[in-house]
Amino acid sequence: MKKIISILCCLLALMAFRAQSQELSLAGQWAFALDPEDVGVKQSWFKRELKETIILPGSLQEQGKGYDVSLETKWTGQIVDSAWYTAPEYEKYRQPGNIKVPFWLNPNKHYVGVAWYQKKINIPIGWEKRPVILELERTHWETTLFIDGEPVGTNSSLQVPQRYVLNGLDAGEHIVSLRVDNRLNIDVGMNAHSVSDHTQSNWNGVIGDIRLIAKPSLHIESVQIYPDIKTKQAKVKVQLEGKAGDGISTLSIYAETLDGKPLGELVKLSVDPVNANSILETKIDLGKDAALWSEFTPNVYKMRVVLQSSSGRDEAAYNFGLREFKANGTNFEVNGKPIFLRGTLDCCTFPLTGYPPMDEDYWKKIYKACQEYGLNHIRFHSWCPPRAAFNVADSMGIYLQVECGAWADVGSGKVQDKWIIEESDRILKEYGNHPSFCLMVYGNEPSGANHVKYLTQLVDYWKNKDSRRVYSSAAGWPYIENADYWNSPKPRIQAYTAGLNSIINKEAPRTNYDFAGIIRNDMPTVSHEIGQWCAYPNFKEIEKYTGVLKAKNFEIFRETLAKNGLEDMSEKFLYASGRLQTLCYKADIEAALRTPGLAGFQTLGLNDFPGQGTALVGALDAFWDSKGYVTGKEYSMFCNSIVPLIRFPKMVWLNNEVLDVPLEIAHFGEKVIPDAKINWSITTTDNKVVQQGSFTRELPLGNCIKVGDINCDFSKVNFASQLIVSVQIENTNIHNQWNIWVYPTVKEKIDTPPYITTILDQTTKEKLNKGESVLLLNYGTVPPEKGGNVAIGFSSIFWNTAWTLGRAPHTLGIYCDQKHPALAGFPNEGVSDYQWWDLKSRCNAMILDSFPSDFHPVVYLIDDWFTNRKLGILYEARVGRGKLLVCSVDLQNDLEKRPAAAQFRQSLLEYMSSKQFNPSQKLDIEDIF
Repeated sequence: MKKIISILCCLLALMAFRAQSQELSLAGQWAFALDPEDVGVKQSWFKRELKETIILPGSLQEQGKGYDVSLETKWTGQIVDSAWYTAPEYEKYRQPGNIKVPFWLNPNKHYVGVAWYQKKINIPIGWEKRPVILELERTHWETTLFIDGEPVGTNSSLQVPQRYVLNGLDAGEHIVSLRVDNRLNIDVGMNAHSVSDHTQSNWNGVIGDIRLIAKPSLHIESVQIYPDIKTKQAKVKVQLEGKAGDGISTLSIYAETLDGKPLGELVKLSVDPVNANSILETKIDLGKDAALWSEFTPNVYKMRVVLQSSSGRDEAAYNFGLREFKANGTNFEVNGKPIFLRGTLDCCTFPLTGYPPMDEDYWKKIYKACQEYGLNHIRFHSWCPPRAAFNVADSMGIYLQVECGAWADVGSGKVQDKWIIEESDRILKEYGNHPSFCLMVYGNEPSGANHVKYLTQLVDYWKNKDSRRVYSSAAGWPYIENADYWNSPKPRIQAYTAGLNSIINKEAPRTNYDFAGIIRNDMPTVSHEIGQWCAYPNFKEIEKYTGVLKAKNFEIFRETLAKNGLEDMSEKFLYASGRLQTLCYKADIEAALRTPGLAGFQTLGLNDFPGQGTALVGALDAFWDSKGYVTGKEYSMFCNSIVPLIRFPKMVWLNNEVLDVPLEIAHFGEKVIPDAKINWSITTTDNKVVQQGSFTRELPLGNCIKVGDINCDFSKVNFASQLIVSVQIENTNIHNQWNIWVYPTVKEKIDTPPYITTILDQTTKEKLNKGESVLLLNYGTVPPEKGGNVAIGFSSIFWNTAWTLGRAPHTLGIYCDQKHPALAGFPNEGVSDYQWWDLKSRCNAMILDSFPSDFHPVVYLIDDWFTNRKLGILYEARVGRGKLLVCSVDLQNDLEKRPAAAQFRQSLLEYMSSKQFNPSQKLDIEDIF
């Protein structure tokens, strides 16, 4: 009897376990087959046993399935610069066994087409005749499902879980056959980051949760939560699905903290059995202690919904926050307080997997990096992230702009028009409760003859459907009247087509401009893709690519650098170009913060973009790790919720001038600062105080808050000096600083000047042969093939030259030994800063590839990594018995109006008249040009 009782207890326990366990994971080994000719449906592959195996979740490419990259690889992505296919310099990289493409990161395997995945499943006892949902958290892309050889349906969701409802399955064994097609059957655009090889790669597979979920006949289909910050209530809309059956069905709704503490009231609703599938709506009082959600107070709550019916119990829980994000005039407000979006782009770059992470840990790394560098906002460029990204953004207070996965022709009546609407519905339904989901657009930079009409109607549709966020047409363009905001490329210091005519290249350095005349006055403007400033590749990064994508583009660049005898310069070029990149981003971001009424900016970007020819535009690499030339502490001086700003009319001064500049604060912090003490100082680089002062005033929320004027008489600066102007709010970590330069108006007399010439004529050669010192100023005479045709500006390269078809500038700043005696009278830090602007704006590059491989110029120009030439603007050498200094900067003209050029010339002359002028490198006279 005891044995029977024991068996019964075990059976009851097993039954209780099965009653409680309503999910079955399908993660693990699946059968698998490639179907490159797309014959599987016609040949009924869903009825045959597949022979290969694969692990899901995962992609087929990361498991060695697919084809080797070759000249015939059909990439998903536009190839603007096709030189790799034909140019002789890439010949070695087109050979079997050494295929390396420079367009983007190179996958181990590539496959675009149909693949089949198959698995035997066991439906538990108790699940029979019930709705069973097959959930595929993220697939790439279109799926068709067969159960036991019978078709169930097709799903084209790209950025939300795909779900199939399986009705009437018997308990026991069944065979799931899943056809996955990653071709662009819907043209969302080959460059869209949701599908492109430019970034994540066009992978094929299923990632995230793969599971079966058993449901009662009547179950919860979706829940949408609409918080009201004024009443501290939340309107809750519950969509039920299925049949009510006999008996009473009740719905219980209540809120709680993430650690399970009750919040506000519990509401119970009766379900009308006749209209069980209608939307049930109620309001939940969250209580007076419910706290608001923002970047400063990321309070996240959970709404629980429990359905009890005769067919069983169903429960769902959704994270939400009590927040209101809206436009007010030309600004955004969160919970009634003005904010400023300080954003970057996430372009779906995940080199190890080739697809986005579905767990929260990596998203914490990304958002932590953003906050460390002073950002509060991320735009997901032409894609929508998974649930984990929203969960972490909620918990860390990050404002997200989500996009529907397209970079396409819209409004032309093509298939994608309907798909974008449907995908947006799916995104809003799946992720709409997340408080971090604050902004939404269709995607990136649309085309199509009727795209304005289409996007106008789409924005109207969204605004009528869901009021929890703000909407606009697209990232970049077009402006439409019914949008909540405008995502515009106009307010930035370097447009795509500007090149050498941009503010930073055409105009002498200053910080007293803004974009007030460019932005809208009827809605918020968020500047689109500002920056795009490049740094030199970090070749140490290559070893980090241990996953599905390899940095073979970097390998090409490293090999060509070594070929030109510059291998030992790579880290120096990285650092120097990175410092220029940082300076350019500082100029862009501070201009945005100075602009009255601007609502925010979106940089491109905080991390590198490895596609489109390799766009190394980030202070961080593709893994969101530091590249070593700027810390978050420094970057957040000029990119933060509170930033001191100075409107300098120029950055280079003479010592007979007086500095008189306005100091202001951009304050988008949590609250008003009533009595802020703002200290300022002007010091030398060795910390000697030239002038200092302070102001005390209230700092309200907003920008362009005038604090006072900073004054300094430079007559006390008697020699060429780099000065540091610093501003700090006392007892805080709010601090910003700028370098300025002061040069003496009266120059020291040169007692033994060198022979100065602009041409290497017979007289010059004779003087060198006699052992004299010669300064050759060859600006304007450098032959095109020797560097005269290299387009030089002050700024770094914009995006990259391959994808902009050679748009200027073509260099990445200067590098030099700051302690070289030739530069003793020209204070510098060995990298580009504003004192170099005039010199770089009026100079020629000199290509020194024909010089000995160990020859080093005094001042390098850092070349584009696609060409990796040895470039210089200043070098010295012994020529015959003489000593030669060659400078390709204009040091002859308008020096009375060009204080930096005049001072640079003075520094060179002082050096050449001293005993320190003793070049060790030798050149033949025939080498000089």
